[in-house]
Amino acid sequence: MSALDSRAPQAPPAPPPAPARQPAGAVRWAADLLMGARFALTGGREGWIRTALTAVGVGLGVAVLMVAASVPAMLDARDARGAARAVSVFGPEAERSERSVLVLEDGTEFRDKGIHGRIVQREGSRPPVPPGLDEFPAPGEMAVSPALRELLSSPEGELLKKRLPHRIVGTIGEEGLVGPRELSYVLGSDELDGTGLAHRTDRFGTDHEPESLDAVLLLLVVVVCVVLLLPVAVFVATAVRFGGERRDRRLAALRLVGADSRMVRRIAAGESLVGALLGLAVGAALFWPIRLLIGEAELFGISVFPSDVRPSAPILALILLAVPACAVAVTLFALRGVAIEPLGVVRQAGARGRRLWWRMALPAAGLLLLAPSFGGISSDEETIDTYRITAGIVLLLAGVTVVLPWVVEKAVGRLRGGPLSLQLAIRRLQLDSGPAARAVGGITVAVAGAIAIQMFFSGVSGAYTKDTGQDPRRAQIQIGSAVEDGGGTRELVERLEAARGVREVLGTTTGHYLTVGADPNGDVPYTRVSVADCATLRELARITACAEGDVFIVRSEDSGDGEDGLGERPGARLDLNPPRYDEDEGAYEQAGDRVPWTVPGDAREVEARTSPQGEMIYGILATPQAIDASAMREARAEIMVRIDREVPDAVEHVRNAAETGRPATDVMVLAATREVEEFAAIRKALHIGAAGVLLLIGAGMVVSTLEQLRERRRLLSVLVAFGTRRSTLGWSVLWQTALPVVLGLALAVAGGIGLGAALLATVSTPVAVDWAGIAAVTGLGAAVILLVTALSLPPLWRMMRPDGLRTE
Repeated sequence: MSALDSRAPQAPPAPPPAPARQPAGAVRWAADLLMGARFALTGGREGWIRTALTAVGVGLGVAVLMVAASVPAMLDARDARGAARAVSVFGPEAERSERSVLVLEDGTEFRDKGIHGRIVQREGSRPPVPPGLDEFPAPGEMAVSPALRELLSSPEGELLKKRLPHRIVGTIGEEGLVGPRELSYVLGSDELDGTGLAHRTDRFGTDHEPESLDAVLLLLVVVVCVVLLLPVAVFVATAVRFGGERRDRRLAALRLVGADSRMVRRIAAGESLVGALLGLAVGAALFWPIRLLIGEAELFGISVFPSDVRPSAPILALILLAVPACAVAVTLFALRGVAIEPLGVVRQAGARGRRLWWRMALPAAGLLLLAPSFGGISSDEETIDTYRITAGIVLLLAGVTVVLPWVVEKAVGRLRGGPLSLQLAIRRLQLDSGPAARAVGGITVAVAGAIAIQMFFSGVSGAYTKDTGQDPRRAQIQIGSAVEDGGGTRELVERLEAARGVREVLGTTTGHYLTVGADPNGDVPYTRVSVADCATLRELARITACAEGDVFIVRSEDSGDGEDGLGERPGARLDLNPPRYDEDEGAYEQAGDRVPWTVPGDAREVEARTSPQGEMIYGILATPQAIDASAMREARAEIMVRIDREVPDAVEHVRNAAETGRPATDVMVLAATREVEEFAAIRKALHIGAAGVLLLIGAGMVVSTLEQLRERRRLLSVLVAFGTRRSTLGWSVLWQTALPVVLGLALAVAGGIGLGAALLATVSTPVAVDWAGIAAVTGLGAAVILLVTALSLPPLWRMMRPDGLRTE
C-alpha cells in the first residue's frame, strides 16, 4: 500500500448508539419498588433485621385491627344466640298441646356475676328442646354451661352449690350460650303452673332485631372507636419507619452509582412495602392464637367464642389495602425533608426546623368539622353525621401527634448544661428528635383520647344513670317470694335470720284481695293487704304510735272515699281467698270457700312513706294480731334484710337462705343508682378496648426501643471504648425517653381537654375537668413507658460492648 493510498479519505465514524429509553410512569414505579423489595430481602443481616422489626411492628397493629374488625361479628353472634334461646312474652300465649312447654326465667347472681337460669316443664310428648341441649331435662335434673360446671366443682363454688343442689345430667352447648364463660343452667321441673309467672310456648327463639341507640350514645360509640383505633394507626405508621437512618445511608450509596433522588425514594418505599406486606402475614399469623385466647378470656363479664371472632370482609379488605398504601405514603412523606446525596445524607431539620402552620391546621380543621354539631346532638334524636364527626375527631387527635415532633424539637433545642448523661441525651435529641417523638406518639394519642372520652363520659353519665329511689342505708337486700300463706313468710324470715352476716330481717306478708261479693271479672280494683310487725310497718308508712292489734289505712291518690267497692276504708269486708284463673273457662273463678275479713272500724289513716326499695305501699297495713296471716291465700313474702357488710359473702349467704329452689324467688341488692344498660355496655367495651390498646402500645414500644438501640449500637460501643461509664449511658437512654414522654403527656393533657370540651359542646353539657381522673390516666401512660424503658435496659447492657465496633 502506498503513502498516497494511506491518505485516502476515510469513512465517517458511526454515530454513537442512542441511549436506551428508561421506562416511565407505572412501569418505572414498579421497577423501583421491586428493587427496594430485593434490598429488603437480600440486604444481608442488617436488612433482614430491619425488615423483621418492621414486620413485627406492623403485624402487632394489624392483629389488633383484625380483632377490631371482628367486633361487629362478635356482637351479632352473641345477640343471635341470645335471641335463639329466648322466649317471646309478648303477644298471645301458645295453646297447650303436645309441643307446648312452660318456661320460667329463674336466674341468680353469685359474687357480682350474673347467672342465666331457666326452669322448663314439658306439657306434651314432643316439646321443643332448649338450644344447646340434646334432650329435654327431666324434673329435678339440670344441664349447665361448662363454666358453671367448673365453678360448681371448685372450692369457690361451694356457696353456689347449696343454691343449685340439683343433679347435673348434661352440658349446654355453644348454641345455648351467649359466650363460653357464661354461667347458665336449664332446670327441669314438674311444679310450674300455667297461671303463674311461667310462660307457655311451643318454640324457642325470637326475632333478632338490634336495639337502636339515641344520638348521644351513637356519638359515644364513634368516640370510643376513634380513640381506640387511632393509636393503632399511629403505631403502624411508626413501625414502617424502623431503621430509617441506616436505610438512608444505603440510599446514599445508590446515588453514588447513578440513581436520582426520586428513584431512591421509590426504592425506600419498596423496602417499607415489603415490611408492610410481611406485617400483614405476621398479623394474620398472630390473629389465630389471639382468637383462641379471646375464647378463654372474660373481661368485665363479656366472653365470646373463637368462632365469633371473624373480621368483617369489607373492613378486612380495607386493612389489606390501607396498610401497604400507608407504608409507601409514610416513607415518601418522611423523606421529603431529607437530602440524599452521593456523599451522604443531609437532614433539613437541623438547618430550617419543623414548620408549625400545617401541624396546627389539622386540629383547626377538626374543630371546624365538629363546630356544626355544637349544641345539636341530644338523646331525643337517633342519628348523627357520623362521617363528619369521625373526621373531626380524627383530625383533632392527629394534630396532637403531628405537633409533638415540633414541640420536642423546640424544647430540647433550648436545653443546656446538666450532668453528662443529660447532656448526651439532649445532644442526641438535638441532632434528630424524630425517632424519639415517634416512639411516644402512640401513647400520646392514647392518653389524649382517654382524657377526652373520660370528660365526655363524666359529662353525659348523669343522663344515663337513673335514680332508683332505693335507700341502701335502710336495707341492703329486698326479697320477694310466692308463699302459700303467712306461715311461709315466717319460715323464710327464720331462715334469713339464721344466715351468716344478717343483722335484721323485716318481713311482710302481702296479698291483693277483692271485697266480698265483688265480681272477679269486673272492673273492680283489688286492695293490697300487708301484714307485719310495727318495726316493719314504720318502714312502709309514717306511723307515730303502733301496738299489737293495730290496723292502718294508706290511701292512694285515686282511692276516693265513697262506697265504690274499694277496701281502703273502715268496715270494708275483704275475701282473703282470691279467685283464680280457670284456663278451661277463660275467666276467674272462686276456688274453695271464702275467707272474709273486716277492716276494723278504728283503723287509722296514715300517710305513705317511700320504702327502702323505693316504692309507695298503699292499702291496708295490719299487725299479725289484727289478722291471721296464715289465712291469706295467694300471698307473697316481701322481706327487707339488713346485713353486716364486713362479713365476707354476706349477700351470698342471704341468697342461699332465700333461694331454696322454689320458683319466682327474687333477691335484689338495693342500690341508689343504676346505669342504663346500653351506656354500661359501651363503658365495658371501652375498658376492654383500652386494655388491648395499652398492651399493643407497650409491645410496640419495646420493639421500637430495641430498633433505636440497634441503630446506635456502634455509637454506644465507641463511647464505652473511650471510657464512658455504663451507668452514664443507661441514664442517657432513660433521659432520651423521659424528655419526649413528659412533653408528649403535657401535650396529651392539653389536646385531650380540648377534644373533651368540643365533644361536650356537641351535647350542650358544661365543661368540667376531672383533674384526679386526668392524673390517673396520665400516670398510667407514664407507667407503660417506664415499664418499656426498664425492659430495654438488658439489651442496652449487651450492646455496650467493644465487639459492637466490628463491621463487615
